[in-house]
Amino acid sequence: MKVLLINGSPNKQGCTNEALSVVARTLAEEGVESEIAWIGREALRGCQACQACKRMGENRCTFGDDVVNGLIEAASRADGIIIGSPVYYAGANGGLLAMLDRMFYAGGSVLAFKPAAAVASARRAGTTPTIDQINKYFQINCMPVVPSTYWPMVHGSKPEDVHRDEEGVQTMENLARNMAWMLHAFAAAKEAGIDHPFPVLEARTNFIR
Repeated sequence: MKVLLINGSPNKQGCTNEALSVVARTLAEEGVESEIAWIGREALRGCQACQACKRMGENRCTFGDDVVNGLIEAASRADGIIIGSPVYYAGANGGLLAMLDRMFYAGGSVLAFKPAAAVASARRAGTTPTIDQINKYFQINCMPVVPSTYWPMVHGSKPEDVHRDEEGVQTMENLARNMAWMLHAFAAAKEAGIDHPFPVLEARTNFIR
C-alpha cells in the first residue's frame, strides 16, 4: 500500500513539508509506504476548459510541460492521497489550485474512491478555509475524506516551529493512522468481494429556463 503526499508549497523544505513528513513517518510505522511529491516553483497554468484531455481519453492534460501529468501518474499508482498547502490570503496556494484543477479534470478517474485528506500550514490563521478548499476536490470525485482528531493543520513560521505545535503534530499522526486503517479496511472489503459503487452520471442540469 502506498500514499502519495503532495507538497503544494513553493518552499520545498518548509512547514508544509514538515507536516507531511510527520504523516509519512507515521504511515511507515503502520506499514504503509509513502512518497512526498513537490509541485516545484515553476509557473503552473490553470485549466483552460479546452476539453482536449477528454478527447484524448488518456488521463493526461494536453499541456505536458509541467508537473501535472507526472502527479497524475504518481496518483494512479497510489492507494491514498494527501495534499498539503501553506495558507495564502486565507486560502490555498494559487499554484497548487491551478495544478489541482487540471489534475482532477484530466485525471479524476484514477483518483476516484481513493481515501484522501488535506493538510494546511500557517503562521496563524486561514487554515480551515484552506482545508475546506482542497477537500472540495475530493468530495466531487467520490474520494472518502480521511478524518483526524482535529482539523489537519500545523502552525509555525519555520519548519522547526511545527514540532512546537504538539497538538498539530498529534493531529498529523492520527491522520496517518486513520489513513492506514482505511486503506486496510478498503483492501479487506475488496478481497471479500465488496467493490465501490459506480456513480450514475446521466443527469446534467443547467439552470437555464
